[in-house]
Amino acid sequence: MKLLNIALFVALGTAGAQAFADDSHSTAATGQTPLETYTYGTRLDIKRVIEVSQVADECGPVPARMTYEDSQGQRRTIEYQVMGTGCSNG
Repeated sequence: MKLLNIALFVALGTAGAQAFADDSHSTAATGQTPLETYTYGTRLDIKRVIEVSQVADECGPVPARMTYEDSQGQRRTIEYQVMGTGCSNG
């Protein structure tokens, strides 16, 4: 059941990736770390995690970002979907 939920959130994240596609090109032009969007099967080369964003206080899938350094010393930022912290089970 958990695997099905994870697959659903990743699928929703890839659907929203089209809305953010232009943002990754504009950040590269300004000299900031380009933003990549995680999709199922993306191979990650993470040597050291630099920063992880806070999860939004909403009930449902929300975007999160992680900035990391790869094995070649390049700083990268990836956006992915996580479950928000605003759901109550009561």
